[in-house]
Amino acid sequence: MPNFQLTDRVAIVTGASRGLGSAIAEGLVEHGARVVLSSRKQQDLDQEADRINARWEGRAVAIAAHAGREADLESLVTRTMERFGRIDILVNNAGTNPYFGTTLDAEPAAWDKTFEVNLRGYFLLTRLVYHAWMAEHGGAVLNIASTGGLRPSLGLGVYGVTKAGVIMLTRQLAREIGGKVRVNCIAPGLFKTRFAEALWGNEDVLERILAPNPTGRIGTVEEVANAVLFLASDAAGYVNGEVMVVDGGGGEV
Repeated sequence: MPNFQLTDRVAIVTGASRGLGSAIAEGLVEHGARVVLSSRKQQDLDQEADRINARWEGRAVAIAAHAGREADLESLVTRTMERFGRIDILVNNAGTNPYFGTTLDAEPAAWDKTFEVNLRGYFLLTRLVYHAWMAEHGGAVLNIASTGGLRPSLGLGVYGVTKAGVIMLTRQLAREIGGKVRVNCIAPGLFKTRFAEALWGNEDVLERILAPNPTGRIGTVEEVANAVLFLASDAAGYVNGEVMVVDGGGGEV
């Protein structure tokens, strides 16, 4: 039988104060892991950790860190190692999208900001976690990308380019370190999160997105969390370098 239990394992989840990150953190805790929740604002993280610990006492810890700043990420890894002595699972989930419009009309500052968090931050944190623990002991890295990294879309070009980079980063690292560390990627479609509210909150846009989707609905954050749980667990022990699309089969971006 598949083993989805994560007892005694320690995970870091970025972008964990709400939305997908929150659901992912809770799913990992529910299956036995101790989880470090990270995002920019300590107060938001503390509230989320308190909510999780109300059900699973002492299993969630909040450590604020800006996902694009190397010094913050170094502190996050150092404090996690001091607290738990190991990091078995890394979920790179933090993301930003400060610009909506045609790609060549984007200001360079918006381009740089999107890459700083969505791609450079994934590289930096994975590198830090790998050298702190996983290089010697193994582990699982999960990168959250997007269907926007697989197919072009109007208005989200800069964001999509960063997510395409996340997909390639996943495949490259899986080839380079996959003998000890499994590196996989999830590409969600449209989900009902505050981050994506500009899409699902617009009736015309939502209707267009749902038109080709056989499920006739957008996804729930728990459905992404379930995919993370599988890929982080021993049930996916022979899965490496894969991009799991979670979009209901609709092909939406």
